[in-house]
Amino acid sequence: MKLYFSSLLLIILLTVNCKGQVSSIIETIPAITFAEKIKTTPNAPIIDIRTPEEYLSQHIENAENINWNSDNFDIQIQKLDKTKPVFVYCMSGGRSKKAAAKLEELGFSKIYDLEGGILKWNSAGMDIPSDKTIGISSKEYEELLLTDKKVLVNFYAEWCAPCKKMAPYIKKMQSEIVDKVVIIRLNADKNKTIIKELKIDELPTLILYENKEIKWKHSGFISEEDLKKQLQ
Repeated sequence: MKLYFSSLLLIILLTVNCKGQVSSIIETIPAITFAEKIKTTPNAPIIDIRTPEEYLSQHIENAENINWNSDNFDIQIQKLDKTKPVFVYCMSGGRSKKAAAKLEELGFSKIYDLEGGILKWNSAGMDIPSDKTIGISSKEYEELLLTDKKVLVNFYAEWCAPCKKMAPYIKKMQSEIVDKVVIIRLNADKNKTIIKELKIDELPTLILYENKEIKWKHSGFISEEDLKKQLQ
């Protein structure tokens, strides 16, 4: 009987592990905690794994750019000291999650992943204040809503997987239902000011307006069928 329960326990443990038990090496933490951890970790390596263009547009202070999508990511990342905690982030958390898993695979001892990426970082007020308007201004945005039709604003990014999946049918709907709904697509990377003002911290985000009032808001993937239901 004792042998039976020991075998059963082993099977359960193996099953849990196969289902992807959360690693103690990787911690996905919110922006404020991420910033606090950086302050209390001497000489902390902070890795921005986005593209060089994204990095140049905005990055966390003292962060180094090692592009997750580059061919030499593994080579560049292994130049770091694997015994020290490393901080990784991207724009919304998707790429950094994959990068964190890769770092664990390569033998890094501790990895902190910024939950929600730069979008959550900015939403939490952690970015450096600036008077510079990047992209569409709040006044210009309000002018887009001055119509007797419904207005659907689609905030997206070129690197965002669900955004890419949704793009074909959203573009198609732009012409199909133009008599009822005005559909506007805004690239989040090129319109950082309005993204911050509207506190958008996830992509894609869809906002439906009627008479300049928000009638519906959705973040994340949505099917063409479900989106059409909202626009009826």
